[in-house]
Amino acid sequence: MLMMDGPGLRQQTLAGSTVFAGIGVHSGRRVRVALRPAPVGHGIVFIRSDLADRDNRIPALAERVSSTQLNTEIRNAAGASVSTIEHLMAAFAALGVDNAVVELDGPETPIMDGSAQPFLDIIDRVGVRGQDASRRSIEIVERVEVRSGDKWAAFSPAAGFEVAFELQYASRAIGRQRIDLAVTEDSFRAELAAARTFGFMHEVESLKAMGLAKGASLDNAVGLDGDLVLNPEGLRMEREFVRHKAMDAVGDLYTLGAPLIGRFESVKGGHALNNALCRALLAQPSAWRWRPPMLAMAQAG
Repeated sequence: MLMMDGPGLRQQTLAGSTVFAGIGVHSGRRVRVALRPAPVGHGIVFIRSDLADRDNRIPALAERVSSTQLNTEIRNAAGASVSTIEHLMAAFAALGVDNAVVELDGPETPIMDGSAQPFLDIIDRVGVRGQDASRRSIEIVERVEVRSGDKWAAFSPAAGFEVAFELQYASRAIGRQRIDLAVTEDSFRAELAAARTFGFMHEVESLKAMGLAKGASLDNAVGLDGDLVLNPEGLRMEREFVRHKAMDAVGDLYTLGAPLIGRFESVKGGHALNNALCRALLAQPSAWRWRPPMLAMAQAG
């Protein structure tokens, strides 16, 4: 688990296998997904079962991220790719799943209802089990920052895993929103998991022309028309928009391949800055260190 007082001692995987299906928000294709346990040290690996003519295994790692346009896509050297991995990755992070196989018969993880909640529910049904190997964390020891115009994201040292996110839109339905959260399994479930992705109606046609948002609907996203929320049920929670951005960040940061002990902050950021920050951290070895689980527990106590 991602815990304020340090991650669990042992690596974890799924306690069983499970299958689900859904529509890709960008591809519009129906995709069947199987989640399976994986051995110690395996990490999170996506497998394109529909590709038999090339290497179809894609590790969910920051250096494999190939596109960040409205989602996070990973790609291997053979050209096999999977997009929109961030919500499932956030669920894995929150539940402390270190090792798993995600086998899917299409190019995109299903969007489900636009949040991480369905993935939590799916994993909860099979459960998570400990494995016979210790779990180590990435501890931030120096500040690392990336910028793009007035947008920025940064890591800095902290006692646990913290996420602070601020966004600002001209639409009065969003305006300026901020969240600052110590991320644990409990806080993720209560504060972030159910927050849905969102988009503006005036952008839909141009996105579809670019091959995006083909499967988007009010069933899997919050739709906005200027200052109006179009979903008949309205919003699920206060500041749902920034909560969704924070949830995305939890998933994107888990492509570092281990839980974080540190603070993540972002202003007006998104998938591109999240990945740029992960790559900047990995390129600056002095800014982080591996923390063994026993040290994490001793310092937390």
